[in-house]
Amino acid sequence: MAENIFKDQVVIITGASSGIGWELALQLADQGAWLVLAARHADKLAELAQACRERGGRALDVPTDVTQPEACQALVTRALAAFSRIDMLVNNAGISMWARFDEVTDLSIFEKIIRINYLGSMYCTFYALPYLKQSHGRIVAISSLTGKTGVPLRSGYAASKHAVVGFFDSLRIELDGTGVSVTLVYPGFVSTGGQARAFGPDGKPLGDNPLQIEKVMPTTECARAILHAAADRRREEIMTLRGKLGQWLKLIAPGLVDNIARKAIAEGK
Repeated sequence: MAENIFKDQVVIITGASSGIGWELALQLADQGAWLVLAARHADKLAELAQACRERGGRALDVPTDVTQPEACQALVTRALAAFSRIDMLVNNAGISMWARFDEVTDLSIFEKIIRINYLGSMYCTFYALPYLKQSHGRIVAISSLTGKTGVPLRSGYAASKHAVVGFFDSLRIELDGTGVSVTLVYPGFVSTGGQARAFGPDGKPLGDNPLQIEKVMPTTECARAILHAAADRRREEIMTLRGKLGQWLKLIAPGLVDNIARKAIAEGK
């Protein structure tokens, strides 16, 4: 990636108040990007915006609930009012689950996951797209390896990430010739802390993180790979060797991929 390729680029990041979004903002600030930071937690956003300014970036914090179309429209409007253009949209906001389907007691979690992970990305993209066409900009959608293959205990999450992939793959084809690139990102397990906020079977946050944090990808490494892929306008970025091998194995030994997914969840890494 060319040094400081995102200098003075206007970048909207959803889900910026923690995890991957937080680290993306810091790394972009190091390059001198102009950041529009969106999430529901206003206090954390304000803290992040200040940290980005201290690193040399410009930052606007916009508390946003991406499940509301009007909030996504307001986010784009605020970005344009502050910086006059949009060069990149990072659809990162998301929520997960950790429960067997036959043990779920609150079906509303499936709708909530779809609204945040898929519809939130679609809403933000819809309102930002006319301005991304003007700048020949970039769209980045954070999917997951569960967007490539089903994973136990995460059925609703996998469904939402498959929806993300279907939407943005289709959009990429529609945007051919406009100068707007679409990059789909497929992380594996990342030490975001978000797993503790994942829905349990009763619809409440798990509270405890089921992952072995020391054995999964750090957010710094994940964010760096995302920015490299976005800078190069790659169509996709599959983060892990396990994920890359899984795509080939699924063609010739799909049962083996099921076993790999089952083991990954059991071991939390």
